[in-house]
Amino acid sequence: MATKEAALYALIEPAVTALGFELWGIEYLAQGKHSRLVIYIEHDNGINVDDCADVSRQVSAILDVEDPIAGQYNLEVSSPGMDRPLFSLSHFSRFAGHVVQLRLRAPFEGQRKFKGLLVGVDGDEVLLQVGEEEYGFPIETIDQAHVVPQFDA
Repeated sequence: MATKEAALYALIEPAVTALGFELWGIEYLAQGKHSRLVIYIEHDNGINVDDCADVSRQVSAILDVEDPIAGQYNLEVSSPGMDRPLFSLSHFSRFAGHVVQLRLRAPFEGQRKFKGLLVGVDGDEVLLQVGEEEYGFPIETIDQAHVVPQFDA
């Protein structure tokens, strides 16, 4: 998790938890006046629009007081969804056995994007089976990762 996201996570996680949700992850997408702060929340019973609105109101109040982001941005609160992003080693462990796609911060063997079966986690490495090869990627080398939804035919 990048430094800005880690600081934002620490700031808003207690409020999200107090509302009864798990803070799944945060993405800050800096794009000038079109910047976005996306907060993903999770709950065993699923997430609905009212849940997102409740969290948005609470987090918005915290961000207004603390003002951790300079400039304009849009706040979005969402469920991680079926193609959920994976942010932590616990996320990768939880979704072992699923197909995932990930993008590395720097190329490995000439490529940055990998798609394969998530084998699990070993220490601080994410294990990915791509064809006949198994790769171990240290979590800090992964820029983005998400579950690829599989639909039975």
